[in-house]
Amino acid sequence: MVLGIRVLAAAGVTTIALAAAAQDAQRGKALFDQCVACHSFDPARNEAGPHLKGLFGRKAAGVGDFIYSPPLRRADFVWTPELLDKFLADPQQPPFRGNRMPFAGIPDAQARADLIAYLKQASE
Repeated sequence: MVLGIRVLAAAGVTTIALAAAAQDAQRGKALFDQCVACHSFDPARNEAGPHLKGLFGRKAAGVGDFIYSPPLRRADFVWTPELLDKFLADPQQPPFRGNRMPFAGIPDAQARADLIAYLKQASE
């Protein structure tokens, strides 16, 4: 019984360590440098893309003074880290197909996790 508890405790520590290592917000900040040409965190300033302040929990096409592409205007979802991960992997897959963001996607899952970790911090 004690051995089982130790094994579970060790597994828990490993899981916690892996979860902590899974997202590197500092690396995500460096990745975001590629996005700043089109996005800011200033809610008073949209660029070629909408501002990202308050991104998580916001309805798709939810920045009132930004003109979104038809697929995002028709979209019926709220941005979550999981949905953003799907978008960042392939921005032309449904339900995003046809959006006008000139972005090929990020195939590297770790890079997406890092970018999302940074966006969670910076978009609050």
